[in-house]
Amino acid sequence: MQLFDWLPGNSALTFARPWLLLLLLAIPLLAWLRGKSGPAAALTYSSTASLRAIGRQSAAQAGKILRALLLLSLAFLVVALARPQLGKSLTQIEASGIDIMLVLDVSGSMLTKDFTIGGQEATRVDAIREVTRKFIEARPNDRIGIIAFAGRPYVVSPMTLDHDWLLQNLDRVKIGLVEDGTAIGSAMAAAANRLNDKRSKSHVLVLLTDGENNAGKIPPNTAAEAVKALKIHFYAIGAGISGIAPAPIFTSRGPLTDALGNILYENQPVQFNETGLREVAKIADGKFFRATDTQSLEQIFNDIDRLEKSTVSVKKYQQYRDLFPLCLMGGCGLLVAQMLLSQTIWKKLP
Repeated sequence: MQLFDWLPGNSALTFARPWLLLLLLAIPLLAWLRGKSGPAAALTYSSTASLRAIGRQSAAQAGKILRALLLLSLAFLVVALARPQLGKSLTQIEASGIDIMLVLDVSGSMLTKDFTIGGQEATRVDAIREVTRKFIEARPNDRIGIIAFAGRPYVVSPMTLDHDWLLQNLDRVKIGLVEDGTAIGSAMAAAANRLNDKRSKSHVLVLLTDGENNAGKIPPNTAAEAVKALKIHFYAIGAGISGIAPAPIFTSRGPLTDALGNILYENQPVQFNETGLREVAKIADGKFFRATDTQSLEQIFNDIDRLEKSTVSVKKYQQYRDLFPLCLMGGCGLLVAQMLLSQTIWKKLP
């Protein structure tokens, strides 16, 4: 029977014999009975009005304190009989060892607004960030890392089980941290290198991009061959529509902005090289998905989640510290104090 789970250090106060705590209900009854009845009067008076004030002043304080000490000692002894224990539960989770690297495109074209979040128009990078967050939260027992890329890849977070920290780093993923471009092959190679850990039982690489490789030193097909050789499960997601969509107006210095720093948009034709990304997925012996809106992107991540299921075993340990001696000593100490006071300074005359 657990009564409290808010004690420091994930500890909880429990009782080995909690049913004995019902004896505590007898203590108020005992106090009421003792207060109701008393010894027979030694002297009889026709009227006690003249002695009533004196009786209250002399007996009330000492008697109440002695009764309180006695009742409190009984309460301590009852609690001691119930055997209070301060326990701590330790849970050890052993996951199947799946390592996942998420490779996210943050090139300038990811500012195109052809996705929605909550019914509101959103950029591709915002939609990816939102869906990736849900994917991470759904897999608490996997080591997950993030690599973002534009003209070159950079590590947002190494693989970690600290998903709170991982999500904080995901919030900092934005466009413009590195030079613009789309280095798909270099990003895949960087992620594959991070996944080259023989201690893990399974490795997963999820690539999400909206463009065609135009930067980096490693061709995507070469990186795909390396991914296949390392036996990494590969999933390629092509994000965005092919057609007319609100896209940022680019200059030689980057996206054009107004006086307040807001990016200026206009409807422009946007294209996606689906054939090239399908070829990369085929070489890597992986799967290709097409996401043209937020709903399809969420469904793709749900499909990947089902394909890469973790098996988890949980071991629980419990440690207890018996508080019975402390309660017993407290009860006995109060009882001894009550007896000493009743036989010394508050001794009753016959």
